[in-house]
This record gives sequence, structure tokens and C-alpha cells, in this order.
Amino acid sequence: MIKKSTKPKDLFHLGFELGLILKGLNGLLEMIGGILFLFLNPDRLNYIIVLLTQNELSQDPNDIVANALINLSHSFSVSTQHFGAFYLLSHGLIKCILIFLLWRRKSWAYPLTIGALALFILYQLYRYIISPSWFLIALSILDAVMIGLTLIEYRKMRSQPVQLEE
Repeated sequence: MIKKSTKPKDLFHLGFELGLILKGLNGLLEMIGGILFLFLNPDRLNYIIVLLTQNELSQDPNDIVANALINLSHSFSVSTQHFGAFYLLSHGLIKCILIFLLWRRKSWAYPLTIGALALFILYQLYRYIISPSWFLIALSILDAVMIGLTLIEYRKMRSQPVQLEE
């Protein structure tokens, strides 16, 4: 059996564990969103947007948020729906699998996670070039921090000899 250390966890390890929890929750929410996207066709989205905005637009026809939602719903197509569902489901599933493997401390999952997060960052930056969004930048920064924490955790794990209990 592996003997667990009794010394307190360092700040990087706590950050890594918090990052795992947040990434895991993010992955679950992405999968839920992907499933919802499967049922949210353009007609349903338009109906929901009308329900949400009709009262506000009757009071203020120039409302920025309501008009932005209406414009968003007009650009929502079946191909957008399918891409969104595929992207969210695959992205969320990959994250959840990687988080599970990291939580189980599978040594080969650390470099795999670093590579996957780097690819996510590249794609998010590509999307940013096409359609600038502060959300994509924030997500990329969080992924970069998670890469750093994963690298630190991986190096620490590899440098620690496994101690067996007698």
C-alpha cells in the first residue's frame, strides 16, 4: 500500500485541486449544455427569446440586452446548433475524463492534459480572432494557469519516491 504524507499541502497543490474541481464542474456544465443544444433548434430559441424579451421591448424598444438576444437568435442556425452540441459534448467529456484520470493520479494523464489544454487554448485563440470575446480570453488564461499547475504537480509527483507500508 502507498503511504500518504502527513505534511500540509502546498499552495500549488491546493490550487491544482481547486482547478480540478472547477474544470470538472465546467466539463459537466458543458456536457449538460451540449445535451440542451440538441433540443434547442432555431424555432425553439426564437420562441424562448420572444418570451424573454417581449415585455422589456414593449417598455423600451431600444433595450441593448433584449435586442442583442434577438440578433443572436436570428443568427442561430441548425448547423450552429449541431456544432454547438458537438463542441460542448466533446469538450466537456474530454475535460471530465482528464480530470478523473488526474484525480486518480495516473502519471500518463498529466502530459495528456497539458496537451489537451494547450489545444483548447489554440482553438479558443482562433475563435477569438474570428469573433473577439473577453470570455475566450478569460477561459484561455484559466487553461494556461491550469497547465502551469498541472506541470508543477506532475514534476512533484515524479520526484517523489513511492513509499510502501509494511
